[in-house]
Amino acid sequence: MSELHENFATESYLRAKSAWRGAPQRRRRRKNDVAEGSAFGTGRDPRPLADVLTGVSIDMGWSAEIEQARVLGEWAEFAGGATAEHTEVIGISNGVLQIQCDSTTWATELRRLRGEMLTRLLKEYPDAEIRDLRFLAPGAPSWRHGLRSVPGRGPRDTYG
Repeated sequence: MSELHENFATESYLRAKSAWRGAPQRRRRRKNDVAEGSAFGTGRDPRPLADVLTGVSIDMGWSAEIEQARVLGEWAEFAGGATAEHTEVIGISNGVLQIQCDSTTWATELRRLRGEMLTRLLKEYPDAEIRDLRFLAPGAPSWRHGLRSVPGRGPRDTYG
């Protein structure tokens, strides 16, 4: 989980750095405008912090990441207490929310309920860009590692 937060923080920093790298935009001053530094200038009314943060997150393109973080943080409320006790969110990869179950029984039952849960997830978190749910059962370690693993028997094919 901490690796997920580190990646999000790093990507956010790099995106903000690239957005703020350019020269500051200056707007033309109209004749009737009061100087920007004065107390009664345009745009000086205080705004709620929530509005400012929402504007910044939209400008920086963070809305999907923020919604995904909400899904991760609110998993216990979304899934329910009994389900949350037996599951743990691993992360989100390519629009797929991956959930580790503590038994094959829970994984099988949640796979059966996947359609209902996905519909509810899309309704409650529309900006999260999650297209699918994957429930993983505990099992033997996999021989397949990485995104570019090749199909086949792998290291076991040399024994016979």
